[in-house]
Amino acid sequence: MSRIEDTFAELKRSGRGGFIPFITAGDPDLATSELLLIELAAAGADIIELGVPFSDPVADGEVIQRASERALRNGVTLRDALACVARARERIDVPVVLFSYFNPLLQFGQRRLVSEAKQAGIDAVLVTDLIPEEAQSWTGVLYQHKLDPIFLVAPTTSDKRLARIAQQVRGFIYAVSRAGVTGARDEMTRDAETLVRRVRSVSDLPVAVGFGISTAEQVREVWRFADAAVVGSAIVREIEKLVGSPNLVNRIGEFVQSLLPPKQSTIERTTIGRSTSNA
Repeated sequence: MSRIEDTFAELKRSGRGGFIPFITAGDPDLATSELLLIELAAAGADIIELGVPFSDPVADGEVIQRASERALRNGVTLRDALACVARARERIDVPVVLFSYFNPLLQFGQRRLVSEAKQAGIDAVLVTDLIPEEAQSWTGVLYQHKLDPIFLVAPTTSDKRLARIAQQVRGFIYAVSRAGVTGARDEMTRDAETLVRRVRSVSDLPVAVGFGISTAEQVREVWRFADAAVVGSAIVREIEKLVGSPNLVNRIGEFVQSLLPPKQSTIERTTIGRSTSNA
């Protein structure tokens, strides 16, 4: 089993939902990103998403766009992101998903990328703008190196495309809670629960829900009907506020812990989660 499969199997055995934080490599600098990977694992992350800074992150809201800008101003590259994971991997065993647009990966070279990603300790790659109809050669290379290709699905994804994605994805499926770009929101929509139900009709893989999740209450709500919650913009926004602070890493660890609901809420999630997945 892969690290991601092991993680979700353990979550299922323990009857709790997964927590997947996102940060951008090189924001505010590479040394801090390395420390943040270690801190996130210690704070309770089950899987970590590490974003590759990109000059045109069209799927991201203003918060993560600014994070990419900060990293790019520091000259951070895809190679730097891989090196950051490789160093952190000496101290963490949490699965890491490389989160990127396709252009940086294509420029780096697909086969070179998957080989070096595997060596660095990456477990999966999520390409935000690669559609499944054009992904077969890419996913084939990932399979060869035992890396999981992760795909995004949205409320607007057709049933036909959902079925195609289910055939290619490994590890877990990332369900976007709503149409639009990333960014914290005050309320969750019912679109996410409906989408997860649709995904479960075509795949037995775990489903993680992201985009707009920013509070412990929202994490708990996602756990009611999905296998994991992804929190990105809320964490990146806190990093932005703390740039220059000597306590940035510790403060982010505390913030992440504040997003984790009380353990007793996982009992509720176990019962409701099973009934939802069997719907």
